[in-house]
Amino acid sequence: MGYTVEMETLTEPAPLYAGLANGDVDMYPSAWSEVTHADYMEEYGDSIEDLGSYYDSAVLTIAVPEYVDIDSLEELADNADRFDGQVIGIEPGAGLTRVTNESVFPTYGLDEEFELVTSSTTAMLTELQNAVENEEDIVVTLWRPFWANAEFPVKDLEDPEGALGDPEALHFLGREGFAEEFPEAAEWIGQLKLDDDQYGSLEDMVVNEYGEGNEAEAVEAWIEENPDVLPELPTSG
Repeated sequence: MGYTVEMETLTEPAPLYAGLANGDVDMYPSAWSEVTHADYMEEYGDSIEDLGSYYDSAVLTIAVPEYVDIDSLEELADNADRFDGQVIGIEPGAGLTRVTNESVFPTYGLDEEFELVTSSTTAMLTELQNAVENEEDIVVTLWRPFWANAEFPVKDLEDPEGALGDPEALHFLGREGFAEEFPEAAEWIGQLKLDDDQYGSLEDMVVNEYGEGNEAEAVEAWIEENPDVLPELPTSG
């Protein structure tokens, strides 16, 4: 559409929501605003515009490698020694971290047996890769859609009590006044929809095939392979 867009990557949701509410950030294009980030929306939502959702089946998960003979969160408490009493998590401020600590641990009696180890998504994936290569037991916090679910032989642990929450949509969030200032962009963004295969192939191409620093080229290549995904651009005049 002719806009010059400056992209910045932040790994914690709190400054993103605060930035939107304060008008310092124009758009957050991957918000788990319905469940995972519900507390941030409660705090900042009155100053944020929901521009639409583009993926409708996002879920939080707790996962183990496929070779681990445990299938449910109900089994974890009795098997803490196998995992050195650790669930390997991601960033401390992530919604997944909060849900794991505040909902999953108390629901399944893991508070006394397990510690949620937080640092970063990259560190969690490194731990997962090392464990898989050595066929060791490990339990990690994950989510879908996420390329790591296809990259590693992992399985989601069953959550019979629903402690991880219901499936939710991924949203584009804008600062207050975004749609009024950029109506054509807001309308176009609101029409974008991705299914499982489309989202998975896009993320895999950006993260794995092209890698850090080559995101723009990866997106262009993906669009060439998926020309019918994007809505038609509005015609001016």
